[in-house]
Amino acid sequence: MVVRALEFYSGIGGLHLALSRSSVDAEIVQAFDWDQTACQAYIANYGDIVRKVDISTLAVPALAALNTDLWLLSPACQPYTVLNPDAKGALDPRAQSFLYLVQTVLPELASSNQHPSRLLVENVAGFETSSTRQILISSLRSIGYTTLELLLTPLQFGIPNSRLRYYLLAKKSPLQFQHVSSDHSGEIWRRIPGDEVIWSDPRLTDDLDVSTNEIREYLDTDHTITSQNFAIPDRILQKWGRLFDIVLPSSRRTCCFTRGYTQLVERAGSILQMNEELDTTTTFDNFLKAQSDGNVDAVKILHPLGLRYFSPSELLRIFAFDVPQASSPNSTFIWPPTLSTKSKYKLIGNSVNVKVVQALIEYLFCDVNAEG
Repeated sequence: MVVRALEFYSGIGGLHLALSRSSVDAEIVQAFDWDQTACQAYIANYGDIVRKVDISTLAVPALAALNTDLWLLSPACQPYTVLNPDAKGALDPRAQSFLYLVQTVLPELASSNQHPSRLLVENVAGFETSSTRQILISSLRSIGYTTLELLLTPLQFGIPNSRLRYYLLAKKSPLQFQHVSSDHSGEIWRRIPGDEVIWSDPRLTDDLDVSTNEIREYLDTDHTITSQNFAIPDRILQKWGRLFDIVLPSSRRTCCFTRGYTQLVERAGSILQMNEELDTTTTFDNFLKAQSDGNVDAVKILHPLGLRYFSPSELLRIFAFDVPQASSPNSTFIWPPTLSTKSKYKLIGNSVNVKVVQALIEYLFCDVNAEG
């Protein structure tokens, strides 16, 4: 039987794509998002099954009528992210629609046994310490769900991107999670249960983590065009260049890319140095000295580094919407023709890593029956 699923806060469809790539025989019957631009991108790729709607206005009977067995949710992260110094958690207006689903919709559906058998929730690291998380866990357990929480990064899946995210999986009783004993049921896992390798941050060890791909595998093939179109402007380099996280094509890590990529310098994502022959630190030292000496052309010292932003197509590969360049040079993701580059960066930065979510969906459907 085909599993019927709902996708909440669907964005550009990362959850949809992860489900379609999994071995689970499933279909998204309806998706919901408030962002018009995200809905346009979603429709271009997956058809007209997404509704532009305030999720807090969804009626319980209408959701019950969809008769779904799986919910996939990626609610707004801004109320919980450490990048937001004014984060208010459950008090943030952007958290209210998710709380409505958790505190009102699911209990009402459960009262008539119409709630989904499984749920997957994705959010930013930091959510695990929020009051919203406490409400989520309490509400789910009160209506008979068994829950599992994880903190995972794409680095654990061979992708050169540090993007730690919180995930919650939930199943209706009597279904239980594989490889989870009762004495570990309340912990936040740093790997999917059953994985033999316990991941450790390569920054904290002396060993090179060769299991993570090099960045070059995700780059566009026409480096000349990409370098021209996505070069860092001189005015940005002059003022903020020293603050960038700079990586090489041979690097095996990038910083977390956010919706503010190319608009912000710090903590928005890495930039590329295409010339691997030059030493980054020495070149910047020479630039800063020339700048302090009053050389008006000092920024030209940085030009040979070949500094540029990652292109949207490269980020789609890193986020696993597309496969690495070596596997397939052609993108399968479709952008609406009117969409600006700035909007593409914003939508990708708001999205999930498809490969991580796919692995979690596979695990979510590996069942242990407590009554068996």
